[in-house]
Amino acid sequence: MTDVEAVVDARGERCPLPVIRLASLVRDRPDLTTVTVLATDPAAAHDIPAWCRMRGHRFAGAHAEGDHTAYVVELVTPSRPEGVR
Repeated sequence: MTDVEAVVDARGERCPLPVIRLASLVRDRPDLTTVTVLATDPAAAHDIPAWCRMRGHRFAGAHAEGDHTAYVVELVTPSRPEGVR
């Protein structure tokens, strides 16, 4: 499978907008495998990993990039029973 990546630029947006934008993108783009959220809101450090746990995705980490933090989310596609398409 080929990795499909996207970036959510939520710099300057306050909680809960970074997570809302992440969730909306994931819902609209089922082909994605990785999303990086750029955020300045300190609440994103708690909100994004919590969203990953609730949705069954993997929080792959965060790193500071100047005035913002980049949060990396690896999207986990739920397994389907054999024969279901």
